Amino acid sequence: MKLFRNVFIVLAMLFSVQSKAQQLKFGHINSADLLDAMPDVKLADTALAKYQKELEDSYNFLVNEYQTKLDDYQKNKATWTETIRGLKEQELQDLQDKINQFQSDSQDKFASKKQELYAPILKKADDAVKAVAKENGYSYVFDTSAGAVLYAWDSDDLMALVKKKLGLQ
Repeated sequence: MKLFRNVFIVLAMLFSVQSKAQQLKFGHINSADLLDAMPDVKLADTALAKYQKELEDSYNFLVNEYQTKLDDYQKNKATWTETIRGLKEQELQDLQDKINQFQSDSQDKFASKKQELYAPILKKADDAVKAVAKENGYSYVFDTSAGAVLYAWDSDDLMALVKKKLGLQ
């Protein structure tokens, strides 16, 4: 009797799991392709490239200033007094420190600008994928752009639905 009860419970659990699995609906999308199709990304890329050019121009200005002062120092150091030489060396060191600080700050500023430009775009794409998944009853949506899914049961490609949701062709 106890064995019959245990077998019944196991069978009931299996049927329950099987019926739940049949209700699950899987979809996939390549988020990299989706982002490539969004015009907002191209605008952000252009703005980011412009910002990077501004940072590079400022960096080049500082380096040119340093090189000019270094050339002047090397040409004239023999004619200067030790006090003047010391002041010029300190000026060169300060400028070198300024260049190093600028490089470090520029990396942080560039990362911040990139985050500022792309965060709303990524949210828009994510919201569209979630909305399509909910509207169409998908239990799970996998991102195939990362290449992490090595094998999966058949699933629906949601790209056309998400593009439609975003108003893209």
